[in-house]
Amino acid sequence: MAKQKKGTSGSYHHGDLRTALIGAATTIVEREGVMALSLRGVAREAGVSQTAPYHHFPDKQALLAAVAETGFRDLAFGMAETSENVSESGDLLVALGQAYVAFATAHPGRFRLMFGPLVGDKLNYPDLLETSAKSLTMIRDAVGKRRADLGATGGTLDADTIAAWATVHGLATLLIDSGFNADSMGAADQPGLVDHVTRALVTGLGRADT
Repeated sequence: MAKQKKGTSGSYHHGDLRTALIGAATTIVEREGVMALSLRGVAREAGVSQTAPYHHFPDKQALLAAVAETGFRDLAFGMAETSENVSESGDLLVALGQAYVAFATAHPGRFRLMFGPLVGDKLNYPDLLETSAKSLTMIRDAVGKRRADLGATGGTLDADTIAAWATVHGLATLLIDSGFNADSMGAADQPGLVDHVTRALVTGLGRADT
C-alpha cells in the first residue's frame, strides 16, 4: 500500500496522518499478521515519529479497531458489488457467499482481526459496530428474500440468517486457518467449492424444525 503524501512542511495534514496510520497498520496486518502490529512499527511503516500514532489513537486496540473497520467496509463493498445485478434469491445468497469467502482468503490478516478477540467490546467503537453490521444485514436481507420466494413457514429468519452466516464463515475459516483448499475439499476450484456449499445451504432454508 502506497504511503500518504506529506505536506510541504514535511508533516502530514491532520486528516491524512490518521489515514496514513491506518493504512500502515493494515499493511502490517496483511503482510505479517495482527500479532506483529505495534504502534512503533506502524509509525515506522508510515514514516512518521514514534509519538505520532498517539495523536489519533490512545492505544493499540483503538488502532486495531480502525483496521478492523476497514475490513468490514471492504467486505461489505465486495458483497454489494458481487451481488449488484443478481435478482434470484438463491443466486443472490451464492453471490454473497462467494464474495465473503473471496475477501477472507485474499485478506486473512484482517479477516482474523475482524472476528477475533483482539478488539474488545465493539460498543466502545461505534463506527466499527455500525460498519460490522452491514455484511450481516446483507445476508439477512437475502435470506429473507429466499424465505419469501419459498413461502417458508418453518424456522425463523434469525435462525436461517445465522445458518447462512455460519456456513460461509466456517468455510472461510477452514480455508485460511485449517490448511484446507478447494481440491482437498472435493472441488476443482474455490468458486466451485463455495457454489456447492452455499447451494446446499439454499435448498435447506425455511424448513420446519423436526
